Amino acid sequence: MRALQRFNEFLVAIGSWGTMLFILVIALVIPYEVIGRYVFQKMTIWSGEVSTYSLVWASMLGGAVGLKKGYAISVTVVVDAVPPAVAKALKFAGYLYALFFFGALFGYGLFQTVYNANQTSPAIGMVMSVPYAALPTGFFIMFFLTLEEFMGFIGLRTKGAGR
Repeated sequence: MRALQRFNEFLVAIGSWGTMLFILVIALVIPYEVIGRYVFQKMTIWSGEVSTYSLVWASMLGGAVGLKKGYAISVTVVVDAVPPAVAKALKFAGYLYALFFFGALFGYGLFQTVYNANQTSPAIGMVMSVPYAALPTGFFIMFFLTLEEFMGFIGLRTKGAGR
């Protein structure tokens, strides 16, 4: 379990830095394009793609980091209304569903990344596997973060390692 926690700490650090990097790219490219378009009357062909692909990466990495930090929304009215044993079973099923969901979307994202390896973006000629790789990367991180939470839920967490 400790190895999984260290691995997840590494993934969250990479996700956090990646999110900040892609938000920075967006924060630089969008004003650059606006100033170029309205002040200098010149448009670039690459800024739209760069900002869009940066947004995709920032969303996937930021979503994974947000999951770790507890920013995911949930509706707990049913879990709160049922007896504790039923609530535990519902939470168990929820973890299994989330693991299946993240695993399936990781696989689908990996398929899309490989499938689009020969396609290039129209404006900058980037191999489309690069933006598509945000999907398996984000869902990979989400899967392992959820796995750690699930292992803690079923009692496999080491002492002193709680949140």
